[in-house]
Amino acid sequence: MNHTHSRTGFKLVILLVIALSFPAHLSGQEKRGITEKDLFKFVWIADPQISPDGSQVAFVRVWVDEKADRYSSALWIVPASGGEARRLTAGPRDSLPRWSPDGKTLAFIRSAEKEGRPEPPQIYLLSFEGGEAQALTAVPRGAASFEWSPDGKTIAFMSTEEKKEGEAMANGFEGDEKKKERKSDVRVITRAVYRFNGPGYLNPKVSSHIWTVGVPGWPGVIPEPRQITRGDFSEGNMSWSPDGSRIFFVSNRTAEPYYEPPRTDLYSIAASGGDEKKILGFEGGMRYYTFSRDGKRIAFGGTEAHKPVKSYTQPDLFVMDAGSGATPRNLTVEYDFDIGGGIGSDQHPPRGASPGGVIWSKDDRSLIVRVSEHGRANLKRIDAATGKVEALTKGDHEIVSYTATPDASKIAMVISTSVNISDIFLLDAASGKLSQLTYINTDLFARLNLTHPEEIWYKSFDGKKIQAWIQKPPDFDPSKKYPLILEIHGGPHSAYGFTFTHEFQWMAAKGYVVLYTNPRGSTSYGQEFGNIIQYNYPGDDYKDLMAGVDEVVKRGYIDTTKMGVTGGSGGGVLTNWVVGHTSRFAAAVSQRSIADWAGFWYTADFTLFTPTWFRGAPWEDSEDFVKRSPITYIKNITTPMMFIEGEADWRTPPNEGGEIMFRALKYRKIPTVMVRFPNESHELSRSGAPWHRVERLQHILNWFDKYLQGKPIKIYEVE
Repeated sequence: MNHTHSRTGFKLVILLVIALSFPAHLSGQEKRGITEKDLFKFVWIADPQISPDGSQVAFVRVWVDEKADRYSSALWIVPASGGEARRLTAGPRDSLPRWSPDGKTLAFIRSAEKEGRPEPPQIYLLSFEGGEAQALTAVPRGAASFEWSPDGKTIAFMSTEEKKEGEAMANGFEGDEKKKERKSDVRVITRAVYRFNGPGYLNPKVSSHIWTVGVPGWPGVIPEPRQITRGDFSEGNMSWSPDGSRIFFVSNRTAEPYYEPPRTDLYSIAASGGDEKKILGFEGGMRYYTFSRDGKRIAFGGTEAHKPVKSYTQPDLFVMDAGSGATPRNLTVEYDFDIGGGIGSDQHPPRGASPGGVIWSKDDRSLIVRVSEHGRANLKRIDAATGKVEALTKGDHEIVSYTATPDASKIAMVISTSVNISDIFLLDAASGKLSQLTYINTDLFARLNLTHPEEIWYKSFDGKKIQAWIQKPPDFDPSKKYPLILEIHGGPHSAYGFTFTHEFQWMAAKGYVVLYTNPRGSTSYGQEFGNIIQYNYPGDDYKDLMAGVDEVVKRGYIDTTKMGVTGGSGGGVLTNWVVGHTSRFAAAVSQRSIADWAGFWYTADFTLFTPTWFRGAPWEDSEDFVKRSPITYIKNITTPMMFIEGEADWRTPPNEGGEIMFRALKYRKIPTVMVRFPNESHELSRSGAPWHRVERLQHILNWFDKYLQGKPIKIYEVE
């Protein structure tokens, strides 16, 4: 049942604001097509933080240091009334700005450099009464997320500690002084999850705990922090109670939680330490939580555990009393869209947080959350008593992140569209008036010939309606024939939509028509649509993709002899599957993929010990693992294939995806090449090293240029 109500004319306001975002003095300049190396010129906005009085918005500005091949970040600020943004800190690793309750001080995280290497990140304070930023912490393992106390006198933060080996050495010998002279580099693995995409190998002896530090009344003083929580299990998602007497946090105190369905426990502890209390044991995943203004209730976004286990569980909004033993109430059980959901993109900020979560209204009667719906991400207002949903914003865009003033009257948000990476907008929550505050990429984008994609809906083989977009070349002529590239998103529970994606715009600028779709299994279309692929992935989603290709082909402007397919992660799985089930594509690029599900079950950084994707382990359901593994159909493949792999990818390890496909195709003498990126994780396309991201785009287009356009590219030939 859908309770959504839109505000008349709001979409027009959004479009008008975006249309006016380019200064008049640039509008007459001759435009050019976007290039892969424009990535070096992009600027991203992250973590918008509106001041308590609503007069200013602090944010993280992220840019590429091309020479160093890395991302740099610094804090900037912009008036909420409009005007030029100005720089607050020098960077190059400043992030996480947070206002003091009185709005006079900005705390942030800085990772300084020493001899060219980053030091552990620490909390710094920047006073708006003048002076340079001052360090507040100097903890050996660094400070992570933090929060001001309601009275502004204390900051609680996360840091780590390592268990002491007082009783025995790690190698098992007790009291042997000679053994202490050498620290072993041998890893003894006892847990199924022992490494993770990005961080690498995990250290089970290191736990994350809560510390507090007083805020000094004068500069130059570094107070001594105090550790509040201890133990073998990590804490996270920390928040002060509204009266400042207690600190709330979440923790899963199970040594091996992967044997059970998701569970989140919410605790509180006295601000001075001790008197720990368990507030809630939630059967599912709690994503974020926020106290009501009066401190009597807690609202949170999360996913309820289901029996039997589901592959996809749509996130909902819950409300509960703040005391121990309370039972959460699902406010959106009848609202069939994703609470807190976003849209997939290759241009979300590569460094910097994206705040959001739940915002209580001033009178505690309603809640504001982001919702993803049909490829869009907007803010909704939800009645805290009835669950009635109404639109607070509406438009063809993605609200990437947002924060509100204490009274929720003003909301600062970062908005991305199909033709703009992102900018900060200010929303008056009462009137719905939206004002654009930054024009961060205007000078560059005013010179680029970018076009909005065409949104389409089509029917698949069983009558299901599928949403898709067609990105056409800037000089598109419907009387001509164009090569086509089908793009497949990962997840598989994710979604494309109205947000800026460099890859699609660049492919179109190079003369390709790009089709990107949200087949069954995608988010933002309801619980049933998302979960329908459980135990059938890949499967009918492949049919949805082919129906989308047919829909575009019948429009008459596609050269069907020049069609390519690509995708990453789950999209790589489907790319491998597509070419094993049809020969209609002349080239394919499979990125960070899986080809053998059994191998993935054994080696991925997370476990499939609960029956989400498969009903059992590989030896318990071997027929299904084989049937759904793309490598099973390797004998059918005649399509020239490129495989792109990150050598530090623990999410989809290369040896279970591109490597085995590559070797098998070489055996069959099918044109194939593998492109490997050193030190890159599963996040290569989104936050990999800038040059690697550019080279990835170049290789993808080179492959399609070679096999769809007939260009003589020699680098992929055997010498």
